Amino acid sequence: MANIKIPVSILNLAPIREGQSAKDAIDAMVDLAKAAEKMGYTRYWIAEHHNTPTLVSSATSILINHTLEHTDHIRVGSGGIMLPNHSPLVVAEQFGTMATIYPNRLDLGLGRAPGTDMLTANALRRSKNDSVYTFPEDVQALLTFFGPEEQQSYVKAYPGIGTEIPIYILGSSTDSAFLAAKLGLPYVFASHFAPRFMEEAIAIYRNRFQPSEYLNSPYMMVCLNVIAAESDEEAKFESTTMQQFFLNVVRGSQNMLRPPVASMEQIWSPQEREAVHSMSNVTLLGSKDSIKKQLTSFQEKYNVDEIMAVSYIFDPDKQKRSYEILKEVVDG
Repeated sequence: MANIKIPVSILNLAPIREGQSAKDAIDAMVDLAKAAEKMGYTRYWIAEHHNTPTLVSSATSILINHTLEHTDHIRVGSGGIMLPNHSPLVVAEQFGTMATIYPNRLDLGLGRAPGTDMLTANALRRSKNDSVYTFPEDVQALLTFFGPEEQQSYVKAYPGIGTEIPIYILGSSTDSAFLAAKLGLPYVFASHFAPRFMEEAIAIYRNRFQPSEYLNSPYMMVCLNVIAAESDEEAKFESTTMQQFFLNVVRGSQNMLRPPVASMEQIWSPQEREAVHSMSNVTLLGSKDSIKKQLTSFQEKYNVDEIMAVSYIFDPDKQKRSYEILKEVVDG
């Protein structure tokens, strides 16, 4: 029997809502973290995106630190730090410093995409070589930097040594599944925007997993969209905010997070609707009963160890209620 009593966590891309400022978006990010902590969520992760006027999640470690400062015990982390943009030593020093200030509260999720377009990626790059290909070595370097003193080489992260910050491999394709399995690290799949290879990636990770000093058996997390409300109709209405968010991505437009609309039909073309659907088809949507049914059937099929939820909902109170409903479902 698949388990729906599982840990649930939150991923926040820190979008700016229409009519609000970047500061409002950061305040809303902290406000949601406090609410998540009260509800008993396991972790609260913040994304990394660059040159995106609709999101404030570019300086991820600063936002993580800010969130840690305003919460008491919830784990806070990166979903993820995009390693091609950063030197592993700088990441180790930043996270090592945060772990020193806030011990046992930090997670480091690592991605190998740049989290932006190629022009911006070139402006961010730490070298002219394509650092996407050094991702496995960079992950290994970070594991070493956070490990015991005797395993270090000449260059060390101060503070950082011995902090043993847990590292998670993030992915939206099968490549990362092979790496997470080989290194014996927890794996997080990005079904909230790239569900196509989810099933294959989960199977690869579980079949090829090699136990390590970090983990004895596979730990599979899936990130998905959740739009929960008092009724299916209300959830469907609220979900048009998410649909407009993905339409932005499909069109390459730059609209802030928009209020829900009565119908999307006047807004998108059939091709756009199809594209949005293929990005967002791993979504739990509806009333508490509907969410419970959908999560149960998801778990009967995949039986993952943890769910990380993203809820693009315009009204912050309704967004919190959505997370509350999900928590009530997994708590039974």
